[in-house]
Amino acid sequence: MWGPLTPPSRLPIHGFDPMLSRGLNFINSRKSGGVLRRRFPLFVLCLLLLAASGTSFSQATKAQLEVSETFFTIATALNSCGYDAGLEESLALRKTVRGELQAVVQKSPQAAEARDAICHFWNEHQPQGTSNDVTQYTSLALELGPPPLFDTVLPAADLPPDAAHVLGVLPLLRKFYQIAGMHALWERHRNQYESLRLQFRDQVSEVITQTDLYLKLPFSNYPGQRMAVYLEPMLSPAHADSRNYGTNYFLITAPGQDGQLKLAQVRHTYLHFALDPMALLHGIALKQMEPILLDIHGAPLSDSFKNDISLMVNECLIRAIEVRTSIPKSNEAARTAAVQRAVQEGFVLTRYFYEALGAFEKESTGMKDSYGNLLHGIDLERERRRAREVVFAAEASPEVISSSKPLLASSLLDLAEQKLAMGDKEAAQKLVLQAAEHNQNGEESGRAAFIQARIALLSSNIEQAQAGFEQAAKSVHDSRLLAWSHIYLGRIFDLQDKREAAVAEYEAALTAGDPSPDTKGAAERGLSAPFQPRAPR
Repeated sequence: MWGPLTPPSRLPIHGFDPMLSRGLNFINSRKSGGVLRRRFPLFVLCLLLLAASGTSFSQATKAQLEVSETFFTIATALNSCGYDAGLEESLALRKTVRGELQAVVQKSPQAAEARDAICHFWNEHQPQGTSNDVTQYTSLALELGPPPLFDTVLPAADLPPDAAHVLGVLPLLRKFYQIAGMHALWERHRNQYESLRLQFRDQVSEVITQTDLYLKLPFSNYPGQRMAVYLEPMLSPAHADSRNYGTNYFLITAPGQDGQLKLAQVRHTYLHFALDPMALLHGIALKQMEPILLDIHGAPLSDSFKNDISLMVNECLIRAIEVRTSIPKSNEAARTAAVQRAVQEGFVLTRYFYEALGAFEKESTGMKDSYGNLLHGIDLERERRRAREVVFAAEASPEVISSSKPLLASSLLDLAEQKLAMGDKEAAQKLVLQAAEHNQNGEESGRAAFIQARIALLSSNIEQAQAGFEQAAKSVHDSRLLAWSHIYLGRIFDLQDKREAAVAEYEAALTAGDPSPDTKGAAERGLSAPFQPRAPR
């Protein structure tokens, strides 16, 4: 499900208001019911209609370096259960916390019993063929709220499969947190955690800044996306768990005694964060490349790359970027070897992107505008012939980032909303169409119709907008979107002098079930008087 639609009366108009302030002429040409009404040009009517009923969108930070009591509690509990991977390479803080918790457990039979229950659960739920594994628990931690409740922020059915597998640990964790005094232990070391966050902030920021410079991307935030790097010194320094949940990207890592983070994983995760949304806008071009997946069937890479062309292509591009940014230009032999390793693992387009990026580096155009050109430059038949000549390696290096949840139609529509808020109608339309492919006749079809109707308004197509809002009103499941579909229709009917139909729509909005004051106010204003767009100032 999507979040509630913010009231259309508070639209940050972005690209709309320049058009609303160009001194366009308005002709008082018609009377209705004895009242002189302005006749606005159609395009301006559309803009005013949207301006009167838009959506405000939250702003997300570009990247964050964070510490978390939730992560601390889970990781510390597992340390008490025998998780000792990388202990000797960890910061001294890890052994200190382990010792303090052990003292509590030794003194309190209740704390020991609560700890043992977690340990039993951990041992019983180890993935087959593994031991000392904590990845399921870091996945779960990303979906939890703060202690002492540790409530999931998503319904259980929407959790990543690995997190859902260990959901039963939560009642045990809540009990352990209270009895063992985990909050006091966290408060005792919280300043050390915060010091680590400040210590590594500049390193992480530098990696992101240098990557942005290479990609020629603006340093501004990405609306609707979030990237967070969680520092957890109770985990092994060798542990780097990077995850992509829809438009959110996370990296869980631990500094080692050498005072270093795995900055290569930070860069890799950030490259996905920056480039994956670009792939969404080029679905047709990527789909045309799907035949090359047949040529990597015998490669050692994971099935997710063999079955998803966008994942495979973007991973090839990212690996090529990493070679060009992490290995000095003077060491061409090392660069060539790194490209060859990627190709032998199955990322067969790495060589093409490595060569094409040479030209990209000389141009002023940024990656956002060059991404499509890079795809267009691929000679598919040539690359397929090269792929068939590759002798694949026996195994591939572990992929840094895992996508535990697919990018659902709702995520695509979230991105479409963001593009629309920025005035990018074309990009929004592409994303809506891709969402339709993922969700044919599904529960998101009504929301897609709602967004398409708003795009139609921006394109001065009142008839298409009306049809879209009518479709949304019939199929949307969210009460807020339903109410505003009726309000939009009421305003369109008012602009067409169809007052009786408009009143019916406003009345339907009041019975749609959205209790928000702005929704009620907009519908009641529509009932009290016909909608009249405010003239631009």
